Amino acid sequence: MRVVLDTNVVVSGLLSPFGPAAALVRLVAGAALTVCHDARILAEYREVLLRPKFRFDPVLVETFLHVVEIEGEPIAAGPLQARLPDPDDEPFLEVALAARAEALITGNAKHFPREVAHPVVVLSPRAALERLRKLAGNRVR
Repeated sequence: MRVVLDTNVVVSGLLSPFGPAAALVRLVAGAALTVCHDARILAEYREVLLRPKFRFDPVLVETFLHVVEIEGEPIAAGPLQARLPDPDDEPFLEVALAARAEALITGNAKHFPREVAHPVVVLSPRAALERLRKLAGNRVR
């Protein structure tokens, strides 16, 4: 499944080893989920994950980013036709639209109003996992 992961999903997945966000991060790390990205998204992942407040091991962060770069899909995206409430979220929707991703996964769905995000499906981590499980015949953990 080709998706765009909002940074909040990556942070949540690395902060807590349990729950839907962590399961998605494990799927990315195992190359079972293809993350569509561009340089802006990778830069945001790096900047946020290396913030001292999270205390993530920089080696773990760089390893995760390397997997995203190598196993993911780089996308050249154009600007949105309409603005999002938070302009910092726009690269994620721009990439999802350009990639024709199957979903944009975020913990903040309200940041991606349907009238702007359409035809991209915006899913919570839990809803994304449920969809993945259905597609994989419940083999996804």
